[in-house]
Amino acid sequence: MSDETCIFCDIAANKMPAFRIYEDDRTLAFADINPATPGHTLVIPKQHYVNIMELTPGDVAAVHQTVQRVARAIKATLKPEGIMIAQLNGAAAGQVIMHYHVHLIPRNPGDALSAMSWQMKPGDMAQIEKLAAQIASVL
Repeated sequence: MSDETCIFCDIAANKMPAFRIYEDDRTLAFADINPATPGHTLVIPKQHYVNIMELTPGDVAAVHQTVQRVARAIKATLKPEGIMIAQLNGAAAGQVIMHYHVHLIPRNPGDALSAMSWQMKPGDMAQIEKLAAQIASVL
């Protein structure tokens, strides 16, 4: 982490206030104060990681177990027709806070949030096959 203070690290360390929803020894879920829709919640690891590539396998599991637990609570409480779960890596992907986090956004027909910005259209199968093989070769 850089010398800059990470707002999510400060929230996890109780140095900044937050509307805490759930917490365990590895993760924290809290209400987003700039909600896309009512009930928008963030889940973070307490340990600082910038993105998915940095997380340990244990923290990946812990964060996503908390995501599932909180998503179930949002569903039971708010009864949305859906929950959008989003995780962004890097500024080009829209990540603003450089601390790994997952958005849980309750969705209902007619809410103010638009759908994802890409449209489904058939791709070039040869290119898809080539890129899939290239990605698979480094695993």
